[in-house]
Parts: sequence; C-alpha cells; structure tokens
Amino acid sequence: MTAQDERPASVPWPPILYLAAVAAAFLLHAFLPLGWLGSPAADILFAIGLLTIAGGLAMDVMAMRRLARERTTIMPHKGSAHLVTDGIYAVTRNPIYLGNTMLMIGLGLAAGIVWLLLLAPVAAFATQRMAILPEERHLAARFGKRYRDYQKRVRRWI
Repeated sequence: MTAQDERPASVPWPPILYLAAVAAAFLLHAFLPLGWLGSPAADILFAIGLLTIAGGLAMDVMAMRRLARERTTIMPHKGSAHLVTDGIYAVTRNPIYLGNTMLMIGLGLAAGIVWLLLLAPVAAFATQRMAILPEERHLAARFGKRYRDYQKRVRRWI
C-alpha cells in the first residue's frame, strides 16, 4: 500500500486555510476597510447572508452526519474507510468545503465585510489545490473504478 492509498495528506489543510482566510479578512477589514452599500441594499444583503450561512451550516451538518453514519473519517488528512456517494454527496463531491465557502460568503454579506467575499474564492482555490486534488488521488487509489464512476456523475463543487 502506498502513502496515497493510506491517507491523502499529512496536514489537515482545509480548516487551516479557511480559518487563515477569515482571520486575514478581519485583519484587512480592521486596517484597510473597503466600502459597503447603504440601506436598503445592505439590509437585503444581510438577509441573503444569513440564508447563505444557514445553507452552509446545513450542508456541513448533512455531510458530517453522512460520513459518521458510514463510519468513515471527516478529517481531511486521514484515509477514507468507505466511499460515500449518496445523500448530499450525490449533489457535490465536496459538501464540507462548499459549505465552508458558503459560510465565508454569508458572513461577508451579513457583516458587510468585503474582504470575506474576496478571500472566499481564494480559500476555495487553495483548498482545491492542497486538499481536494490529493483527496481525489487517494480515493481513486483506494476505490478505483467506483470512485472514477462517481467523479463522472457528480461535480467537484456544484
């Protein structure tokens, strides 16, 4: 068994990347705030932000519960025991990362912090490079044709 078969990475990059992006956004906002819209647009964006946060949280919870039911890891640097392809995983191959990105965007809209909106795609791109691509190699090595068929049916993000 190769290292790629056993686990996708040695570092749990996604939580580190998203937390770093949120921290950077708040620091940038504190020292270099970008303008935000006034009422009523800000009020509408606040409501959209809350809905986006709720959707992101729901997606995270659904994905975590589904992984727990299959008794496979939620940790992005641990090897997968089972291939999960149903539930929220039938809609997106990376519901937790999509949910985390939605949380950043929703928080940016609700709080009026433009830096969160700008850094959300940066965090998503970094997560794709540092976590998703190695996870895909791990899952392909571990589950073979079943995973490759799943990749053909379900998109990486949305």
